[in-house]
Amino acid sequence: MFKLLATTGLRRSELVSLIWEQVDLVSVTIRIEGKGKKERILPLHSHLIPLLASYKAALRSYQIYPSEPVFLNKNRKALDPRVLHVIYKDVLKKAGLPPTRFSLHHLRYTFATLMLQQNKENVDLRTLQYLLGHESITSIQVYTYVEFEQKKKAIDSFLIF
Repeated sequence: MFKLLATTGLRRSELVSLIWEQVDLVSVTIRIEGKGKKERILPLHSHLIPLLASYKAALRSYQIYPSEPVFLNKNRKALDPRVLHVIYKDVLKKAGLPPTRFSLHHLRYTFATLMLQQNKENVDLRTLQYLLGHESITSIQVYTYVEFEQKKKAIDSFLIF
């Protein structure tokens, strides 16, 4: 679940409402219904394919019907967003990280920030806007943080007459 969040930038609500019909392991995509019922198709990271395939194979046949939720709670029912939050905090504790320091939204924020920092040649703001499912390009300005080194290079490259 957390790898899916971290590699797609999904919202918590989008993850818990995901059903098998939306996951296409052949075309390696997921179809997301975001805010305002807006649909977007996202490619899945290659590392996720074997994880999702083995997870799906471990489920009972009735749990993988197209209309069934992908992620289940301990009672094998649809996962509640609050329960996902509790699971995330528990994983942080087990990893020795302070659970009060991080939220599920940090995964989305980190996804967006790393996309822009590490893939400048391949990811523009419009692409990031689509991946995150934002209505407006101004919504993603928070992710356009410029590192100090980038600022220093810009100043150093400025030629003074």
